[in-house]
Amino acid sequence: MSRTPTQRWTSTRAANSPWRNWAGNVTSRPAREVRPASVEELADAIRAAAAEGLRVKTVGTGHSFTAIAATDGVLIRPDLLTGIRRIDREAMTVTVESGTPLKRLNVALAREGLSLTNMGDIMEQTVAGATSTGTHGTGRDSASIAAQIRELELVTADGQLLTCSEKENPEVFAAARIGLGALGVVTAITFAVEPVFLLTAREEPMTFDRVAAEFDALHAENEHFEFYWFPHTDNCNTKRNNRSAGPAAPPGRVSAWIDDELLSNGVFQLACSVGRAVPPVIPSLAKVSSRALSARTYTDIAYKVFTSPRRVRFMEMEYALPREAAVAALREVRAMIERSPLKVSFPVEVRTAPADDIALSTASGRETAYIAVHLYKGTPHRAYFTAVERIMTGHGGRPHWGKLHTRDAAYFSEVYPRFAEFTELRDRLDPERRFANDYLRRVLGA
Repeated sequence: MSRTPTQRWTSTRAANSPWRNWAGNVTSRPAREVRPASVEELADAIRAAAAEGLRVKTVGTGHSFTAIAATDGVLIRPDLLTGIRRIDREAMTVTVESGTPLKRLNVALAREGLSLTNMGDIMEQTVAGATSTGTHGTGRDSASIAAQIRELELVTADGQLLTCSEKENPEVFAAARIGLGALGVVTAITFAVEPVFLLTAREEPMTFDRVAAEFDALHAENEHFEFYWFPHTDNCNTKRNNRSAGPAAPPGRVSAWIDDELLSNGVFQLACSVGRAVPPVIPSLAKVSSRALSARTYTDIAYKVFTSPRRVRFMEMEYALPREAAVAALREVRAMIERSPLKVSFPVEVRTAPADDIALSTASGRETAYIAVHLYKGTPHRAYFTAVERIMTGHGGRPHWGKLHTRDAAYFSEVYPRFAEFTELRDRLDPERRFANDYLRRVLGA
């Protein structure tokens, strides 16, 4: 008796319980979940879904706040598609399976004496999830994780495997590096890497007015600059990361635990819980929180400096603006909070990125600054996020694809010059919308 495609899958089951994202704000109930162990099994799963008229979505660790991965069809879990396929030391690239968590990739690369050039501040996501939504860190010259891709593999709606690079299927490569899961299922990614390097981090409190006045200079003088402003205060914490010849001088174990776990997670979690229960105390708590972390300098391998543990759960919205608009927009956010009854317990984060050439990258074609706002999980966020979004869209802002926003395809067609290029490619690769869901219908159109 011949085997059906379903019988070839390593793991498949009916979805008896709903899927929820990391923040808990998105829930969906897929018809079934599939855990393919190979590209062939994945292609079989997509063909079988098509035969049944089911949609297909892939989910990594669920760190998106939007419903970008939600489906009532087949949910692909890439847990078994992990690990490094190959390292090419002549080309200085690494090819990795799509379901590999960034934290495992970083450790494995460091063991081989290699590193990504830049990354975000958390490393829980899978490589495909992080790149498909445009995850980024901060950098004067080095861009998002997706901008470091040199080649990718994509299984399309008809079950075919495409290899995409600047030389092979270049029109797909131009879009699929940040593909939102709309063009197919990414199965492997080849990243540019470089020899492992050290970064010296300099963390320093500054006043809001000083950071605002010196923002352009701080950006120009440092390879990686970011800062956090604490609403209801005049206080910011700044972080400058620059390459170092060494020697390594990581934070002491006790001091690192105090700063990164006790204060940044434990005490902050408690302050957020108190603020959620008794909002009027938030401004007072903010004054204490903003002074809790003192200046420090340390040197370590790159991924240990770029990333930080994030154990306090929250809701987030982030907008990418032309970099020259960042300070004006932030001042507007500050004025809005001061004249409103809002009580905001989370700091506002500001980062930068150079322009890149990816069709739907938030930094596509322009020097970019990112302004991210957060609220503690369970805190009503609509009024705050709506007011901030109004400011950001006034500056032509582009929302992060994996973070909360209310924009739609009509808006994106105005702020992304290459939006039509992406949607035309989608029409060609997925004419039946096998990879669609409600979120993609809103942001890309029907």
